[in-house]
Amino acid sequence: MPDYMFLLESRLSPEQRAVMMRVQELAAAMGFNLYLTGGTVRDLITGASLRDLDFTVEGNPSKMARELEKGGAKILDEDEKLRHIEVLFAGDVEGSISAARDDHYVRPGTRPEIRWSTIMEDLRRRDFSLNSIAISLNPASRGLLLDPTNGLSDIERGEVRALTIHGFTNQPVRLLRLLRFSARMGFKPESRTQEWFDLAIERDLHHTITPEDAGAELRAVAREERPAVVLKAWEQAHLMEAVNANLAKRHPDYEAINRLMKTREDLFTAGFRPRLATPMLLAILGKMKDRELNQALSKAGYRSAEIDRVEGFVEEAESAQKELVGKKLNAPIDAYKYLEQLPLDQTAYLLAESRNSAALSKIKAYLNKWRPMRIGLPTVANELAALGMERGPKFDSIVEQVFAIQLTGRGKTPEEREKILRKLSGIKEPPKKKETPKKAGKGASKAEAAEAIAGANAAKAGAAAKAAHGKDRGAAKHPPAKPAAHAKTGGKKSARK
Repeated sequence: MPDYMFLLESRLSPEQRAVMMRVQELAAAMGFNLYLTGGTVRDLITGASLRDLDFTVEGNPSKMARELEKGGAKILDEDEKLRHIEVLFAGDVEGSISAARDDHYVRPGTRPEIRWSTIMEDLRRRDFSLNSIAISLNPASRGLLLDPTNGLSDIERGEVRALTIHGFTNQPVRLLRLLRFSARMGFKPESRTQEWFDLAIERDLHHTITPEDAGAELRAVAREERPAVVLKAWEQAHLMEAVNANLAKRHPDYEAINRLMKTREDLFTAGFRPRLATPMLLAILGKMKDRELNQALSKAGYRSAEIDRVEGFVEEAESAQKELVGKKLNAPIDAYKYLEQLPLDQTAYLLAESRNSAALSKIKAYLNKWRPMRIGLPTVANELAALGMERGPKFDSIVEQVFAIQLTGRGKTPEEREKILRKLSGIKEPPKKKETPKKAGKGASKAEAAEAIAGANAAKAGAAAKAAHGKDRGAAKHPPAKPAAHAKTGGKKSARK
């Protein structure tokens, strides 16, 4: 049996792990049984990225939400009737906390009666078997996998299976959801589920999907990593009109969607985990006019504050671009600080849609050059400490100054950084030691003495050879004198006598 807790903790980011620990602490303090459920467990098993943390408690989670708010969490949406709370946890971790419940239908297609229940009843009332799996986070059963509908087997077969023949009748929006899950994971509907799906379409159940439920699916597809695949599946099944008639007529802006998906990949590569729901929604509805966009969002159940935020998004991004290329941000360090504070979804939108080369150049430099330099800043701090400067406010200020200098292209090598650090800190280079010539003393070795004698002898031999060579050359220049001439004349005198 797999160790699901080890698998879970190894796949969680540090921020997600901290959130899970905090929620476990609160549940234990309040006496609630706590479970990780739904999409989180499904994505864990399939190997998909863990985007959300979905918790289910056997009790009312509102008190937990209030405590989490004190620690920095934000309540994004709260359904008091269903006791379902959408939360942005501390560390920008998305997720939800829900109460375990059972939906009791008097007859198929009627509004359900909500009953608070145990986790097993909650899992059995869900839409598809792959969403009906949980992992216990309770001390006595921590890591226990709960799978009452055999969803794990369906995941292994790559199938999406509805739990009841009345599933589409009770909630027609599950027609859209079936295609969304199938498209996202590359699964196919289980054979009986496909039959039930076809029967529901024949009965025109897709025309009974409420605008609010369709709007919830539109929100969900805007958060998908591959929304284009889901949208094309809806169009192929002729279900886009159930989402929005105008969208079915004009079609999603697939080119804008693909640009934003490419940008998402670039941001992942740069180490970000972007949430692009707002720009992606604008891309999906990109072919609509402003008035049509407003009507589509209103019909989908978006609140007025949400609509204002969506409609004002492009203007805010363009205003940020204007600021980015202005004179105030000419210095790389100023542009870096500005981009560090700019919401990531606006950065992504500009990367995908802007045609301003100056703005794009700064954004790409921020992602690919400046942030890696920032990550390497502890090296600069260590180099400054090695020069002998104590850590403190001045120390930190000098490190920041070096970072600003590095953004201009200087200080790339350790030698360059040392000169810059010494100049900023006032730490001078130590004086160089003078080299003194070695003298042969009493302690000179025999080998050294023998080497000296050999050298002296060689010098003498060389001098003697040179002298001999000089004599030979002198003899060649002055040959011996001939005999005296009087010897010949003496002979003549004697002859006269």
